[in-house]
Amino acid sequence: MTKQTILGRVAQLAKANINALLDGAEDPQKMIDQLIRDYTNNIAEAEEAVATTIGNLRMLEQDHKEDVDAAAEWGGKALAASKKADELRAAGTAAEADRFDNLAKVALGRQLQSEKEAKDAEPTIAAQTEVVGKLKAGLDQMKTKLTELQSRRDQLVARAKTAQAQNQMLDAAKNIDVLDPTSELGRFEDKVRREEAKALGKQELAESSLDAQFEQLDSLGDAAEIEARLAALKSGS
Repeated sequence: MTKQTILGRVAQLAKANINALLDGAEDPQKMIDQLIRDYTNNIAEAEEAVATTIGNLRMLEQDHKEDVDAAAEWGGKALAASKKADELRAAGTAAEADRFDNLAKVALGRQLQSEKEAKDAEPTIAAQTEVVGKLKAGLDQMKTKLTELQSRRDQLVARAKTAQAQNQMLDAAKNIDVLDPTSELGRFEDKVRREEAKALGKQELAESSLDAQFEQLDSLGDAAEIEARLAALKSGS
């Protein structure tokens, strides 16, 4: 996996429009679960790639520092050899002075080579530093989006459970209609009313029977009075 490929994937995932993806999904919860898995896997891969890229950058920086230090060291050796040559030449030892001048030239050549290697590495170090910065920024964005996804999933699950509970409650309430005469409550009410009507009928019937008995009793009283008066007439009283 190349650095550009990693950088491209990180940038693509970091810029992904989660809301648009969810709006177009038939099952948003499954879509979020899949996105969470994808983000988690890609974050793990990107972290490994970023670690490798950072490691390579640190090696380049270390090599650059060694070249800079080497250039300074060779410069110091060239200066020391040149001074020694000047001292020997002043002392009349020309041949020995020439030898130290040659050593100074060799040191200057090494210094030049180290400086060139350090300078050649600088554009690569700058490019690698930029890549590492973008990868780190992309990773931070991906982790932020992963947190958002996890939060959205929890909210979606909670909303789904609430909606399910509301639907169950409404379905149950729909099956209990106190105004529906065909419902259990309506049938029970009809039964009570019939029993009440029956009791009223019995009461009315009982009252009618009692009135008849009293009327019969009154008729018997009249008959007795008549018989008594008839007997009185016959006796001459």
